[in-house]
Amino acid sequence: MLIRQDGSILGTVGGSLLEGQVREEAKNVIREGEPKLLSFDLTGKKEDGMICGGKADVYIEPILPLPALYIFGGGHISFSLARIAKMVGFRVVVIDDRKEYANPERFPEADQTIADGYRNTFLQVVINEFSYIVIVTRAHAHDQTVLEWAITTNARYIGMIGSMKKIKTVFDNLVAKGTDKEKLERVHAPIGLDIKAETPEEIAVSIIAEIVKVRRSTISRGAPDS
Repeated sequence: MLIRQDGSILGTVGGSLLEGQVREEAKNVIREGEPKLLSFDLTGKKEDGMICGGKADVYIEPILPLPALYIFGGGHISFSLARIAKMVGFRVVVIDDRKEYANPERFPEADQTIADGYRNTFLQVVINEFSYIVIVTRAHAHDQTVLEWAITTNARYIGMIGSMKKIKTVFDNLVAKGTDKEKLERVHAPIGLDIKAETPEEIAVSIIAEIVKVRRSTISRGAPDS
């Protein structure tokens, strides 16, 4: 039986009380994003004059969409990021305002490359709770532009590269423009786990490691179907 997030169904597991209880439990599975094996005992219970009976074990599994990594910037770090992200199961989208840096030839692993001005690309991508945004453009101004937009989305992860000085400057600029400080608290900056990374490849590893940590955390996440 397929149970959608709005409670509607396709198929059945027998109807009556069992089906009603399964639908209720499915709401929790959808919210938590983790499968469950549940046992039901309907012995002697009644519904609309009918007596239910028996016991049943029901396995409820969420159908989670493929997580998507949106990489803003097509430089050296992004080159390795795209490769590693694809290896660990992400749909990869690379975005840069330069065609020579965002194209299928440079990023053969990417599912999509977008070469356009950053502001123009915001309307070309669909960001949801299964989206992860990495900001590694070539300029502070571009990073700020992307970050200002990113914090208005419900992306599960937002990370921006840069030194503490650069991050403070970008954050201060956004606050001066009226951005709520609380929205900036969800940004991972400096980006990546602290593994003393130095090369672009090592930095990419640290970023993906942090993203995987967020993805596999126990924070509840929604899903369209169960």
